[in-house]
Formats: sequence, structure tokens, C-alpha cells
Amino acid sequence: MSLITLKSREEIEKIRRACLIVAEVLERLKEETKPGVTTWDLNQLSEELARRRKARPAFKGYRGYPYALCTSINEEIVHGMPSKKRVLKEGDIISLDFGVIVDGFYGDAAITIPVGRISERAERLCRVTEEALYKGIAQARVGNRLSDISHAIQTHVEKEGFSVVREFVGHGIGRFLHESPQIPNYGPPGRGVRLRAGMVFAIEPMINEGGHQIEILPDGWTAVTKDRKLSAHFEHTVAVTVSGPEILSSLNERTVFFDKSNYKV
Repeated sequence: MSLITLKSREEIEKIRRACLIVAEVLERLKEETKPGVTTWDLNQLSEELARRRKARPAFKGYRGYPYALCTSINEEIVHGMPSKKRVLKEGDIISLDFGVIVDGFYGDAAITIPVGRISERAERLCRVTEEALYKGIAQARVGNRLSDISHAIQTHVEKEGFSVVREFVGHGIGRFLHESPQIPNYGPPGRGVRLRAGMVFAIEPMINEGGHQIEILPDGWTAVTKDRKLSAHFEHTVAVTVSGPEILSSLNERTVFFDKSNYKV
């Protein structure tokens, strides 16, 4: 495994600044996500909002990806490409994955949003996926093993009758968008590196309504469920501290086992 870079408190604060911009942009996009809006509209807004905050969209140009935002609708898992032809309609769900770079540090997060009224099954998929994210985050504690995060996510998801995508994983983040380690959303507990204060992870379960198998569309980017059933995706950037995991990409500062009075990396 490649070297995992531990971040200082000052570096974590810089990652937090980038993450808060991501969170602000996603919150605004959530407000604008409604029937009749195109994914192109959402992409343009995300880029404009980032630049207003003097942040550079992290995904645009990354490995050749041409847009600022990933917009994945219904059976699309990740890396859906914005288009003027993709018009949101009542009952859709859409995953919005966004990142920025500010002062040399990256922030990254994703949410899945209902478009108007959605089916009970779609609502449950979104709820369970977000719950799984927080189950994983709760394991990002000093002394745990990396796969404890993975196992917590998989256990919750499969208990609810859904499946975990294997091909895409969470990752370290900091001066680079994707750093070591890779963080699968499945696997046995007690494996991998022991977690240390100063590690920063983007934890991101991608969960399917049906089977876990995927396909990549001819655009070379968009991943879809092989059975064309729904998929949901949630992501937070999280710092491991001696006080527990701290969520850096949340506007409401939702944290798990974290006491600000005892903040020390």
C-alpha cells in the first residue's frame, strides 16, 4: 500500500475550508433540483458558485473529465455527465458529486436528492445509503482498522436488502483529490492499516437497489447498474482525530464522537 499522509491540524483546517465550500454549493444545488431543470443547469451553477468563492472545481479536467459536477440519475451510479438534454422529472433521484481545490487542498462530497415525490423504494434506498455513510464514519476512530469502515457500511446495506458497488471506493484526500488509502464499502472487519490521528478520508458508499454489478456507458465515464435498477451515493470528507471522526464537509457540523473542546490531531 502507498504511503498514507497524516495531516496537521492546520492542514485539516485548510481541507475543511474547501469542504465547506463544497457543502455550500451542494446545499444550493439541492434547492435548485426540481422537475424541468437540466443537469447542465446544475453543472453551470456549481461552477459559478465555486468561482464566486474563489475555489476551483476539482473535477473539471481531472483525468479528462470535462465538467465541474457529476450528475448521476436513477440507475446511474457515479460519474454521470451533465447535458442540456437531460431534464429532471418527477420521481427521479439524482446523485450530485462535487469537489473543489482551495489554497492547494481538496474538498469532496456527494448527496443523492429526490426530484419531487419519489417512490417509497427510492426513498428507502437513499435513506439506507446515507445511514450507511454514517455507520462507516463512526468507525473512523484512532486504533480501528481501515476495513472496519468498509464492514460497517456493507453490514448495514445488506441487512436492508440492498447491494454494495465493488468497483468504486472511498479514498484519502488532501493535497491530491485521490490519495491512499482506497476505502472499499465492503469487506471483513479488522483488516488493513490501523487508523491514526491526522488521516483524512473521503468515505462514499455507492449502493444499488438490485445487484452490485455495473456497466460503463459508451461515454467512458458514466457507470450504471447492470440490471438498470436504482443507485444512490452519499459522501463526506472526514478527519480522524483523537476525539473521534470529524466530518469536514457538513454545514451543520454534524460529527460523531467529537468534542470541539478537545480538538487535537
